[in-house]
Amino acid sequence: MQLTPRPTGTPVTATYWASHAWLGTHVEAGVALDVAGGRFAAVRTGVETPPPGAVVLRGLTLPGLANTHSHAFHRALRSSVQVGAGTFWSWRELMYRVASLLTPDTYYELARATYAEMALAGITSVGEFHYLHHAPGGRPYDDPNAMGEALVAAAAEAGIRITLLDTAYLAAGFGEQPNRHQLRFSDTTADAWAERAAALRGGDHALIGAAVHSVRAVPADQLATVAAWAEERGAPLHVHLSEQTAENDACAAAHGCTPTRLLADHGVLGPRTTAVHSTHLTAEDIDLLGSSGTGTCMCPTTERDLADGIGPAAALQRAGSPLSLGSDSHAVIDLFEEARAMELDERLRTRVRGHWTADALLRAASADGHAALGRPDAGTLEPGAAADLTTIALDSVRTAGPVPRMAAQVAVFAASAADVRHTVVAGRHIVRDGRHTTVEDVPRALASAVAAVYR
Repeated sequence: MQLTPRPTGTPVTATYWASHAWLGTHVEAGVALDVAGGRFAAVRTGVETPPPGAVVLRGLTLPGLANTHSHAFHRALRSSVQVGAGTFWSWRELMYRVASLLTPDTYYELARATYAEMALAGITSVGEFHYLHHAPGGRPYDDPNAMGEALVAAAAEAGIRITLLDTAYLAAGFGEQPNRHQLRFSDTTADAWAERAAALRGGDHALIGAAVHSVRAVPADQLATVAAWAEERGAPLHVHLSEQTAENDACAAAHGCTPTRLLADHGVLGPRTTAVHSTHLTAEDIDLLGSSGTGTCMCPTTERDLADGIGPAAALQRAGSPLSLGSDSHAVIDLFEEARAMELDERLRTRVRGHWTADALLRAASADGHAALGRPDAGTLEPGAAADLTTIALDSVRTAGPVPRMAAQVAVFAASAADVRHTVVAGRHIVRDGRHTTVEDVPRALASAVAAVYR
């Protein structure tokens, strides 16, 4: 298979005029955003009418959103796993079935459509936690990175940025060899994983990072190899952490400690590391993550869909762990819902309201998410930042009514992905008036891609 990413073309020079824009701490009316070379050259407030030639964005304009944790192939599972009782572990068996069916061609089509759905939801950058590396049975493709390159090309076609978090997944559990499903995931050793991952190449829209699938999937004596690979490259490093109590129990039996302590002892934690889920933590775990500056990616819609539990997000942030958000299994793709759910889940857990302001939740969905993906220059509407933005309608049945100065609260506590009207990446209009500009019919593309997986 040969995949040619869509060329980035010449840098865009343009002016966008936002009727209202969120500037990190407040909403301003009449904001002109000048773009040059894919970045904001100037952000001018108090511009009451659109400058000549400006592209008009009516509604609330936000920085582009960051989906910090994605498994693109899980999009094929949406709704099909909502039958009968079960747990994460029974869901995993169905996930393995889908993983066994994918090829580089079908994965490309599915990811392209899934990333286009993300663009329609205002997402301008995705962190793809990628462990589906090889052919069924574990045989490498002629190009050992065919699956990863399919994802990079799919993101380019969909018009969004990607941080490909190439994932080490070597074992079925502590001291267990990969099962027949997991052979596709495994490079057998961390050294072999590192050699394959080193051949990946990014681009204007793509960064290459690393991931430890979990402490049960990477033997303790090989964790440091993955951490060193990321350290040498200054790359982001992500890890699934304590999503299930069964993982904690197995780690205690094998190593006499929690997964968080095991990661700390092997050099995995730190400011470039993001722990995903962090659902079942001890007080010591929270302190280890916070004191090391390790980030936390919460995925509330998946955590509730899989009956995982509610993680201690507020305690983690108080301890010093920056929070970001991800749609993970794509039960829904809606970063407004993820932000809202983080606050509302904490209200259910504590029976107290108001753990985060709307501004704080929007930062988790934008600037802090981009930073977790190795893009600290994205996620703000400021001169010099990447020219990525999204605009939501303020006149839909969900958002109409409140005065514009309350627009940030409307975005978090009322809006949905369906309210996104525009998405701009590097100054280029990817979604215009609610329609994707390069993937002509996203619902049809999704239906076709999912059907091809099961064919």
